[in-house]
Amino acid sequence: MSVLLEIILPVFLVIGAGYLAVKYKAFPTSGVDGLMKFTQQFAIPCLLFKAIAGLELSAYFEPRLLSSYYGPTILMFFLGMIGARILFKRPLEDSVAIGFCCMFANSVLLGLPITERAYGAEALDPNYAIVALNAPICYGLGILVMETVKHRGEAPLATIKAVISAIFHNVLILAIALGFVVNLMDLTIPKVADDALGLMIRAALPAAIFALGGMLAQYKFEGDLGPVIMICLLALLLRPALSFGLSDQLSLSTEAMRSSVLTAAMAPGVNAYIFASMYGVAMRVAASAVLAATALSVLTITGWLLVLP
Repeated sequence: MSVLLEIILPVFLVIGAGYLAVKYKAFPTSGVDGLMKFTQQFAIPCLLFKAIAGLELSAYFEPRLLSSYYGPTILMFFLGMIGARILFKRPLEDSVAIGFCCMFANSVLLGLPITERAYGAEALDPNYAIVALNAPICYGLGILVMETVKHRGEAPLATIKAVISAIFHNVLILAIALGFVVNLMDLTIPKVADDALGLMIRAALPAAIFALGGMLAQYKFEGDLGPVIMICLLALLLRPALSFGLSDQLSLSTEAMRSSVLTAAMAPGVNAYIFASMYGVAMRVAASAVLAATALSVLTITGWLLVLP
């Protein structure tokens, strides 16, 4: 119980504050949209840019850590897509979006603050290594499969162009790429710019998780119970369990195992709904899954925090 009170509950209380503020009209939905846009397109890109620019790449971008997280993550995408298609008879486009919900963990808005509260800010470097590739890998795979499905029967060149355009219009990917450039070229960020980044970064996570609560208040859990249950099972139980097993088999350090498993244990984030809305498919499933999984993750994350060394 102390784990819940000291680590997880403060994060979910901020989410709950955003939820209640919007639900009872104390904060406008237009304000939530603006706040989410600020965090997603400005503050969080600054956070990721600064983190990647200063990250010791050789220490944390190593195959065992990335395999322990992305192996199960990519598997969830295909299991979710196949399950949606075969078990629930969803159209191919819907199935891709449902697979994306199973794959894309809320690694920034939930993963970073919960890991920081559990193990301290110094424990976040492996998280940043995972987060740095999360948008490129997950959006890249999701967009590639969705565009291939949408353009089936058309010339391959049209599909390739659509995939490249969609990926490079994602501001998170651009911020991460710029961070790699600064890191690899060993560039120094001017102090004035660094201080400005610091101001943006301090606003990123509190504002983002408050906005997440406000976004959830706009969703209704309705219909599509089967796919939503499948998403919750794959994302909250199977993915972290596989990550835990792989971390042990690959002999990861305790710090790397914590980051891999905890990140894998996070609920699908708002990006799952954003991806579905980009293509106008399975939006009700995505919204319901984000809402249900975020609530259930209070229990599952507590369990993993008790299991992890």
